Amino acid sequence: MNNFEYRNITRRQLLIGAPASAVAWSPGLVWADTWPNKPLRLVVPFAPGGSSEIVARALAGEMAKTIGQNVFVENKPGAGGNIAMQEVANSTDEHTLILGHIGTLAVNPYIFAKLPYDPNKDFAPITLVAKVPSLYVVHPDLPVKNLKEFVAYAKTRPGQLNCGSAGNGSAGHLAFEYLKMVSETFMLHVPYRGTGPMLTDLMAGRLDAAAVGAPALLPFIKAGKLRCIATGTSARLAQLPDVATVAEQGYKGFEMTQWYGLMAPSKMAKANIDKLEKEAMAATRTKLVQDKLSQDTALAVGNTGAEFEAFIKQEQARWKPVIARAQIKPDGL
Repeated sequence: MNNFEYRNITRRQLLIGAPASAVAWSPGLVWADTWPNKPLRLVVPFAPGGSSEIVARALAGEMAKTIGQNVFVENKPGAGGNIAMQEVANSTDEHTLILGHIGTLAVNPYIFAKLPYDPNKDFAPITLVAKVPSLYVVHPDLPVKNLKEFVAYAKTRPGQLNCGSAGNGSAGHLAFEYLKMVSETFMLHVPYRGTGPMLTDLMAGRLDAAAVGAPALLPFIKAGKLRCIATGTSARLAQLPDVATVAEQGYKGFEMTQWYGLMAPSKMAKANIDKLEKEAMAATRTKLVQDKLSQDTALAVGNTGAEFEAFIKQEQARWKPVIARAQIKPDGL
C-alpha cells in the first residue's frame, strides 16, 4: 500500500468510524476555534483626539495581547456618528467592531427623524468600557461657588443666563438640559461647532456656563480660568475632591457621564461574540487599562454584554423625555 492510499484510508476511517471526530472537523466549529484569523478593526464614529479615541486605544492595546491579533482603531466621523454606525451595522466582516456611545445609542434615536441603523437590533453589546464624567463649570466672574448657588441665581434670572455646548444634541447639550429639567430652571442654550470654540467664549466671559467631559476641562479649572460647581458622577472625583456631585447638592440619583462600549454587528457569529465579551471584559478590568483611563478622568467598567444591553435601554428611557422636553434637533435642521 502506498502513502497516498494509506492517507485516504485513514481519513475515510476517521470520518466513518469516529462520529465524534467528524464533528470536530465541522467548518463552523473550526472557524469559531480559530477566530480571529486577521486583525480586528475597531471603528470610532468621531474625530481623532477626543475621549472616544483614548478609550478605544486603551482597550485595543490590551485586547491585542490576548486575542491573538492586532486591534487597530479607525476614526470615521460624520453625521453625529451615524455614518460609522450604518457602515458597521451593514458589515458582513466578522472582524469589524465599533465603539458605541451615549449619542449613537441613546440620543440619536430621538433627535433624528430617521436613523440608517437600529441601535437595538443591528448591534450586539459586548461590554461597557468606560464612563467619562461631565463637569458643570461657570465663568469665574459669575457670583456662584457651587451648584446650589447657581440654580438659585438662575431662578431669579429666568432666560438671562446662557449655557454653551459643542452642538445640538451633543453630550454637553444633554447634560445642561437634564440639569435644567430636574432643577426647573430656564437658561438659553447656545450651540457651537465643537468644544474648542465654545470653551474660548466661556473663558472670555461671552458665556455663563457649560457642561463638558472632564479631560477637556481639568487644565482650565486648575489654572483658575473656569470654576467647577458640580460633577456629574455618582461619587466625587479624586482630581477634584472639594467639588460636590450634583446628587450631593440636592438632586438624588443624578448622574451625567459620557459612556463608551464595545459593539459588534448583530450578524456576527455567537461564538465570536462570546469570545469578544470574555476578552474585552478582561482587558477593561486590567490595572493597566484602569490606570490609563483614570489619567484622563475616565472610569473603567467592563461588564457583561447582557448588563451593557440593559444599561443602553435604561439610558434610552432616561434621555427620551429630556430630548422631547427640550425639543432637541440635530444641527442643520
